[in-house]
Amino acid sequence: MSETTPVTSASGASYAAAGVDIEAGDRAVELMKEWVKKTQRPEVLGGLGGFAGLFDASALKRYERPLLASATDGVGTKVDIARQLGVYDTIGHDLVAMVMDDIVVCGAEPLFMTDYICVGKVHPERVAAIVKGIAEGCVLAGCALVGGETAEHPGLLGPDDFDVAGAGTGVVEADRLLGADRIRTGDAVIAMAASGLHSNGYSLVRHVLLNQGGMSLDAHIAEFGRTLGEELLVPTKIYSLDCLALTRTTDVHAYSHVTGGGLAANLARVIPDTLHAIVDRSTWTPAPVFDLVGKTGSVERLELEKTLNMGVGMIAIVPEASADVALATLADRGVEAWVAGEITTRTPDHTTGAELVSNYAPN
Repeated sequence: MSETTPVTSASGASYAAAGVDIEAGDRAVELMKEWVKKTQRPEVLGGLGGFAGLFDASALKRYERPLLASATDGVGTKVDIARQLGVYDTIGHDLVAMVMDDIVVCGAEPLFMTDYICVGKVHPERVAAIVKGIAEGCVLAGCALVGGETAEHPGLLGPDDFDVAGAGTGVVEADRLLGADRIRTGDAVIAMAASGLHSNGYSLVRHVLLNQGGMSLDAHIAEFGRTLGEELLVPTKIYSLDCLALTRTTDVHAYSHVTGGGLAANLARVIPDTLHAIVDRSTWTPAPVFDLVGKTGSVERLELEKTLNMGVGMIAIVPEASADVALATLADRGVEAWVAGEITTRTPDHTTGAELVSNYAPN
């Protein structure tokens, strides 16, 4: 029977007949409980299923002046790749990265997160797989998953369609807040490698590779050593704990999470008006997937750089004298990183706070 066909019984219409399966939702909650439990921190009170998640704020008493940091985000059209491939347990990593790596930019420790999963039809195992990925991401970020919502929207979404979003909270001591006011001329710009496309620019990627290029997600790509679909679903790198470790070993001035808008635009968001960040393109080689998108769609380099991360997922700005310690700390944690540029004085020629250049020669 069609989803849009009105269904009534002898006693009238029902929620189930309209397309909402409450029992399936309950089953999904039962399946996800074991994964959510793995994310719990000592400050979390109660279990899954309440109307609100509880976090014991008395844990913040150790701070002199605690500042709460909050962020919310989604994963964008990358969810359509997951839907097409029937792979649901990685997209949650992307969601946590998008939320918690924004929070850590100001130096905040991730505390807890909630999620929102909207589906056309509740398939309990599918929803549980999505939550499993979110929970695994929360463990990697060091935060608790304290609650969420699964909403069934028949008629608005197809039976296999879904979307995810999340919100998170972190805390930072006021006098340790990172940002533009700490940055100085001569600071080193340290790039941390991305795991792949991460979770931005997929409208362009899907249009170029799947529509224009007519490529199949099942196609094996020699340069990737895997299928196109597997490459496009590589989870976003979660940098939260790496960034926190870096702030403990060296004097970090600022971070920039490279998401929508590309490297230069996101870096410019943390640069003060009097300074300018220069990033040398020649210090790294973007992964083959970026080249594939560019060549398949005849996308100009500047357009790629405005849309995709081009192989850099997070930037740390540190004093030049601290660069070696910063790189050693990240290497010890298995994070590929390098000095990609420096902070200079802004001149009238600089229309933005950051730019990418080729073969830059520092002063």
